[in-house]
Amino acid sequence: MSDVRLIVKNARQVVQVRKYPVLKVCGEGMQRVDTLQEEGGDGISVVSNSCGKIIFIGKESERKQKYIESESTRIIDASGKCVLPGFVDAHTHPVWAGDRVHEFAMKLAGATYMDVHKAGGGIHFTVEHTRKASEEELYHGLKQRLNSMLKTGTTLVECKSGYGLNKETEVKMLKVIERARREMPIGISSTFCGAHAVPKGGHPEDATIDVISVQLPCILDMMKKKELAVDNIDVFCEQGVFDIDQSRRILTEGKNMGLQINFHGDELHPLEGAKMGAELGALAISHLEEISDSGISAMVEAGSIGVVLPTTAYILRLKPPPVRKMIESGMAVALGSDFNPNAFCSSMPLVIHLACVLLRMSMPEALIAATLNSAAALGKSNTHGSLIEGKCANMVIIDAPRWEHIIYQLGFHDNLIDFVVCDGNVVYEK
Repeated sequence: MSDVRLIVKNARQVVQVRKYPVLKVCGEGMQRVDTLQEEGGDGISVVSNSCGKIIFIGKESERKQKYIESESTRIIDASGKCVLPGFVDAHTHPVWAGDRVHEFAMKLAGATYMDVHKAGGGIHFTVEHTRKASEEELYHGLKQRLNSMLKTGTTLVECKSGYGLNKETEVKMLKVIERARREMPIGISSTFCGAHAVPKGGHPEDATIDVISVQLPCILDMMKKKELAVDNIDVFCEQGVFDIDQSRRILTEGKNMGLQINFHGDELHPLEGAKMGAELGALAISHLEEISDSGISAMVEAGSIGVVLPTTAYILRLKPPPVRKMIESGMAVALGSDFNPNAFCSSMPLVIHLACVLLRMSMPEALIAATLNSAAALGKSNTHGSLIEGKCANMVIIDAPRWEHIIYQLGFHDNLIDFVVCDGNVVYEK
């Protein structure tokens, strides 16, 4: 009874997402969100222990009988408010140096992603500046971006390398991500994305060999020495970048190292990257704007999660991924911001709103995609993504009586979010 770190009491509504343990929600199941509602003035409470785990969720009257408030316990009175799980951002590129605001004008004028790329902009512009930046400079930028994510309710985020394209800079980026994992309250899933592009003037096959024979062995050695903890392997499987065969070889090598396959597929051209990933047992595949019907079927059969990125389709004016078909086929769909210098948005409330409007997802589907399913895309849904006893006490408390307001009130999340809690600690308070 004394092992209580935080009590959130008297909430009007608590969104559990699922009231029982489940690793992901597929297809039609995404239409339902489980909630607990205040009844007869008896609000809902959530209690976490000193380990940052939820130890009680239920009526305030029941909480008072089990867990007494003390001077050492942080108390949040959530009267009239709604408590949601912390958002999970399943796809970001948050470590970089250099500013690409000038490219936005090019895109507005009609330049495509590959047009910018061929003009010396895009990834290569960022690579040049990231290679020159010190580890401390990169960490300073990452810390600012992660703090911005926390304020908008993100409590677990996937962070990629990929703006180095050589061993030295990729390792530098991964070390920066590792430092943030150890020093910051936000949860981090680390991804090696050395195959994000072909180095300027290089050849895809040479880049493939470098990733497999130089970069990955170095990273594996650092992991064995506990200098890095890398979770996922990524590759930009795309025409003019890494083809299906090269992508398969890189992903297979990462999988053999124990990394989860979580990669860019079928974004700009229908290369059947989804089918290839499904064959490898990919945990998750991102983008999927050009996924085929057979690719959808293969992912559903393999249990691979589709990570869709509405901000990218919006900013780059791409054809949106066929999310309705993906869900109706039985796929588990997740959401990510794709936060990077090319698509500068780290706000999951805005991502969820765009998912509803642009991708025609229902509000329950979008919320599940931004919590439980996005946690599943990172292999973390056993501990994150829903509010039940035993899971991490990661919560967003909004000043509204219903959870739908976080989607409905476009751009008002700064006003709505009163508290963000990570592992039972208040990390943001309005």
